[in-house]
Amino acid sequence: MKDILAQLEARRAVARAGGGARRVEAQHAKGKLTARERIELLLDEGSFEEFDMFVAHRCTDFGMEQDRPAGDGVVTGWGTVNGRQVYVFSQDFTVFGGSLSETHAQKICKIMDMALQNGAPVIGINDSGGARIQEGVASLAGYAEVFQRNIMASGVVPQISLIMGPCAGGAVYSPAMTDFIFMVKDTSYMFVTGPDVVKTVTNEQVTAEELGGASTHTRKSSVADGAYENDLEALAETRRLIDFLPKSNREKAPVRPFFDDPARIETSLDTLIPDNPNQPYDMKELIAKIADEGDFFEIQRDYAGNIITGFIRIEGQSVGVVANQPMVLAGCLDIDASRKAARFVRFCDAFEIPILTLVDVPGFLPGVAQELGGVIKHGAKLLFAYGEATVPKVTVITRKAYGGAYDVMASKHLRGDFNYAWPTAEIAVMGAKGAVEILYRSELGDKDKIAGRVKDYEDRFANPFVAAEKGFVDEVIMPHSTRRRVARAFAALRGKKLSNPWKKHDNIPL
Repeated sequence: MKDILAQLEARRAVARAGGGARRVEAQHAKGKLTARERIELLLDEGSFEEFDMFVAHRCTDFGMEQDRPAGDGVVTGWGTVNGRQVYVFSQDFTVFGGSLSETHAQKICKIMDMALQNGAPVIGINDSGGARIQEGVASLAGYAEVFQRNIMASGVVPQISLIMGPCAGGAVYSPAMTDFIFMVKDTSYMFVTGPDVVKTVTNEQVTAEELGGASTHTRKSSVADGAYENDLEALAETRRLIDFLPKSNREKAPVRPFFDDPARIETSLDTLIPDNPNQPYDMKELIAKIADEGDFFEIQRDYAGNIITGFIRIEGQSVGVVANQPMVLAGCLDIDASRKAARFVRFCDAFEIPILTLVDVPGFLPGVAQELGGVIKHGAKLLFAYGEATVPKVTVITRKAYGGAYDVMASKHLRGDFNYAWPTAEIAVMGAKGAVEILYRSELGDKDKIAGRVKDYEDRFANPFVAAEKGFVDEVIMPHSTRRRVARAFAALRGKKLSNPWKKHDNIPL
């Protein structure tokens, strides 16, 4: 009996060693952790239960039968994050460069199937050279099997991808279908075709970092949601994100203990809005003052800064925040901002996370580039996402809410539940100057007359009371009481039940 136990322990030791000490050292030399080290840091201590430790590939071409390492380049299993179950796979770059084979894919598919069945998030740690060339079409089939499970899991369990090394070719499409993608600066990249292929086909010279590095995907392409300095920070932030999310669409997000008075008064908010209507202010200050303990987990911070998305807690409960940012492009909606916010709103709705919308929007960004880029269709994505959402929706208009952008930003007409406005709110078709130039075109030569018309228009429309008179705003509130009013609104909506007409699925303007 002892011999068998010793044999098991010896086999386990070999499997845990991955590609061996030399390759592990090479991994560490690049500033990267190994597959198992990453899992240990991500999960609660001692909670990891591994599956398929001894699985080996079945390939017999190109002499592959001589080298059949246990685990086949991916570590899979389940564990807990702050006591809540998650499933995880971590590709091992020290074994065949983390390349995906038929059996490697089967291991990933097994835990994804279990996650769907048992209702728990899936976290994929990607560090792979791509499809294993020696296996040919079998490895491609493996990718497609994983893709199919990403699609089935979408909106059922949260899916998070950590890109902690190369991710190229077909490998990028699995993370692209997950809910959140985090990258590590300088050590991770994603692209469909690498720099060498790009040079051959288009004659463009580009580095891997420029083509698909963390900075590229967080600032320009919007493929990734966040970039972190190293593996350690990325894993710690992933633990923090998971705490805001439910385990599945069958459950609510966890309620955490809070030590912040829901009725807290913030007198500084009474002077947040500058006297000059064209002067910006930082909307993140308002978000921090509404949130429990000022804690805000921002999503896509470096992309489309004119809109802010992320998670806060109010009375210990997760809330998704969408807010215009006057500091960037005056808070205008454009193509990038609309896409960013629409995806976030749909995620929140899929997982029953209430949505708080903070509005200061002068309209959609004008320009030839925007129109030719399809701002109509992209703007409609955000409109569609808000209108479709059945979760509790609370909106606070702080300053400008002009034109179609007023409608889009979770207005009463898109089934907003509680729509508040500050006394500084201006709800109108457009700004006073533009409106007067259209209404009184014949008087444009008389500056004094036009100034008077602008003043009249501002007195009539540069306030929230016309909208309040029509019931489009439920209440004009004092800025200092915003946290209390928002907290009470969400508390009142905890029993909300709303369903859309039956359909196979919608046809969002993609």
